[in-house]
Amino acid sequence: MHWIIYCTDRPDASALRDANIALHRSYLEKAPIKVVMSGPLTDDAGEKMNGSFFLVEADTREEVESFNRQDPFFGLSLWVEIRIHRFYRRVG
Repeated sequence: MHWIIYCTDRPDASALRDANIALHRSYLEKAPIKVVMSGPLTDDAGEKMNGSFFLVEADTREEVESFNRQDPFFGLSLWVEIRIHRFYRRVG
């Protein structure tokens, strides 16, 4: 099953994100579930990162929630909002 994780950064979190991006990337390289794609959300100009997007494969929502909670960005309270949705892929 595919799942989308959509995370919005705290407004004041740019420095925190920059200081911990290596930890975040290292975690994703060893992720306990398959990360199909991921990357930062940005402002419309594409200049300022302001969140995170993940498309993952997992059998249960609990696996997805656990994956998200183990991310260093979660532990640092970088994200002010986290939305998790099951995704039914129709095209692509």
